[in-house]
Amino acid sequence: MTGSDGQPSFTLAYVPGVTPGKWARTWHERSPEVPLHLVQVTAAEAAGLVRAGDADAVLLRLPTDREGLHAIPLYTETTVVVVPKDHVVTTAEEVSVDDLADELVLHPLDDTLDWERPPGRPAIERPATTADAIQLVAAGVGLLVVPQSLARLHHRRDLTYRPIVDVPQSRVALSWLEDETTDLMEQFIGIVRGRTVNSTRGRPPAPAQAKRKRPEGDGKKAAARKPAGGNRQPRSGAPKRGKPRRRS
Repeated sequence: MTGSDGQPSFTLAYVPGVTPGKWARTWHERSPEVPLHLVQVTAAEAAGLVRAGDADAVLLRLPTDREGLHAIPLYTETTVVVVPKDHVVTTAEEVSVDDLADELVLHPLDDTLDWERPPGRPAIERPATTADAIQLVAAGVGLLVVPQSLARLHHRRDLTYRPIVDVPQSRVALSWLEDETTDLMEQFIGIVRGRTVNSTRGRPPAPAQAKRKRPEGDGKKAAARKPAGGNRQPRSGAPKRGKPRRRS
């Protein structure tokens, strides 16, 4: 993208729970002359922001509608269940779906996990957002299953979480328009993939230096410039000189 002053810049959107800070620091170290703008967006508007051209790329969670978009999966998140600190499941290091069979498990409308419904008993109404669901967990209404990054984002002193097995997991990916793989985009891809600053991936190769062409006739001139006294051959027909004969 280009700023209002005509200078190039790069806008990166990201969904809640994703932390682009380390990549942003690397960007500023490598390209301090190109501003990197970070914009937090909801999961529902993440892909649309890139399609509308309001961001160069977005860090989002899969699955999502990827029509017209590239997507590079970066990592998989641990799924956890958020509970009050005095809940019985806190006695275990991890829980299973069966452990939640009798629990009321909230299912917010902005849920990022790929399932029709979470385990346990469903609530009468679905909370509008994960933040709303966290409030309900704190009030003792029910439990909540989310990616670990969202549990950390909405941390409260009266709540905790435990990993839950045999459930869907969220994958975080870098996504951008299929026809917009610019040099700046390639640079950011290299950063999230851990390429070094000297990597040539995505950069045009340095032009090879052409070999110096010898001017025509140089070979003939060199042949003509043989050093005097070299291995000279006797002229044709000239007698060879021998040793002088001794007189008796």
